[in-house]
Amino acid sequence: MEQILFHLAELKEGECKTLRIKDGLFEKELFVVMANKQFHVYENSCPHTGAPLDWVPDRFLNLEKTHIQCSTHHALFRISDGYCVSGPCAGMSLKKVEVREADGKVILPNQEG
Repeated sequence: MEQILFHLAELKEGECKTLRIKDGLFEKELFVVMANKQFHVYENSCPHTGAPLDWVPDRFLNLEKTHIQCSTHHALFRISDGYCVSGPCAGMSLKKVEVREADGKVILPNQEG
């Protein structure tokens, strides 16, 4: 079953938002970043340790708002593709979540596999 994650009107340029979805019996935490008038959705899990990336709820970016920053070891990830450019997981990537947009809503397609 598809899930509406958020409405585009809820997110401004340079903002992030934590998203929680049902994944079978469990909840999974994702986050979205709005940058350069595009949104990017990733799992909230550092590829180095699996720890959540956010400093506090909805805070995923470095001070300059140029990269996603891991709160544990300060790894930096490109916003556009989640690739780690600095830190203990350099060369690894965040897990991008494929979504679609329809009528101003961002939707997570059916996850049956």
